[in-house]
Amino acid sequence: MASCPTAFFCNHAATAAPWSSSRTGTRRSFCRRSPVKATINAKLDQKTSLQYNKLGDSDLVISEITLGTMTFGEQNTEKEAHEILSYAFENGINALDTAEAYPIPMKKETQGSTDRFISSWLKSQPRDKVILATKVAGYSEMMSSLRDNATVLRVDAANIKESVEKSLKRLGTDYIDLIQIHWPDRYVPLFGVYSYDFSKWRPSVPFVEQLKAFQELIDDGKVRYIGVSNETSYGVMEFVHAAKVEGLPKIVSIQNSYSLLVRTHFEIDLVEVCHPKNYNIGLLAYSPLGAGSLTGKYIDINSEAAKKGRLNLFPGYMERYNKSVAREATIKYIETAKKHGLTPVQLALGFARDRPFVTSSIVGATSVNQLKEDIDAFLLTERPLPPEVVADIEDIFKRYKDPTIL
Repeated sequence: MASCPTAFFCNHAATAAPWSSSRTGTRRSFCRRSPVKATINAKLDQKTSLQYNKLGDSDLVISEITLGTMTFGEQNTEKEAHEILSYAFENGINALDTAEAYPIPMKKETQGSTDRFISSWLKSQPRDKVILATKVAGYSEMMSSLRDNATVLRVDAANIKESVEKSLKRLGTDYIDLIQIHWPDRYVPLFGVYSYDFSKWRPSVPFVEQLKAFQELIDDGKVRYIGVSNETSYGVMEFVHAAKVEGLPKIVSIQNSYSLLVRTHFEIDLVEVCHPKNYNIGLLAYSPLGAGSLTGKYIDINSEAAKKGRLNLFPGYMERYNKSVAREATIKYIETAKKHGLTPVQLALGFARDRPFVTSSIVGATSVNQLKEDIDAFLLTERPLPPEVVADIEDIFKRYKDPTIL
């Protein structure tokens, strides 16, 4: 990012998007945000356009915000999705993230709706101005409906090819800029599970086989670059090693959860692996607002904002943010934001924005107003956050290193 305080940012190019505008819009809000109002800490010489970073070893120059779309088709209608997409791209965002399994929660009757909503919007857009990222599902015994003839999903050549062909058709495009493996084929602790269970190890599709399948799609012009998601340092290193030894395409990205509430694993383990002087893997950080919890809306569980939030709309969804000390940590971060004249959203997104290893933060919104607040947090919050703010964040982190562990 342009604000990089160290040489760690050497692979990040910062430029202003020529297509950005100052349009604002109003839509019916799902009240995701906390009602807290505070002064935005901005400088007169502060940059007022999003910045752009090179994604790993690819030629993709991606905005520091990627639009998350997993609510399209579940919480958002097609019309609302189009309004959110248009506002995003008119205001400097140039990348969107989807997946064959979307929308979330995953349901057979809605699966693919997200892609179809994107497709109908994409028809009116210059395709080369949109960085389109999607994901192929990993191992699953419960999502076989994604394939024509499967009882278990695997990340093998047949599954990868079928996934990509169906994604291309739903999205109405002839190529995908970035495709990532949504979660690994092998057993790994996932989605709030932090301990590796030796008894759950299972044979998995070799890394080389997975890469060879993607190589064919790249050769056919259907995929430009590949990456991983919800991955570990072991997985990243195995993919990179296999690519080097076999002359296969190298992964350029990793899409993992990263926020004030989920830091330790990435900072201790994966930062070194992804460092531009090592393997140069770009982090696409999802849930920088902690599934919405860092907005503060769940502090009062009886508030209208909390009732309309995903954690309450879908029982069992991301329980690690509800049934842990995450709420206690969130209160501390909200108090810190107020102390420094920031909103909770500005503190959380400013933190993610300033991390040298974050190439782009994936931000979802169920209304234009929510998205505007997120973009404004990137643009108007002092860049980088002042040392005294960072110091207070670190003090809280020392007390709540892994607050989402159940």
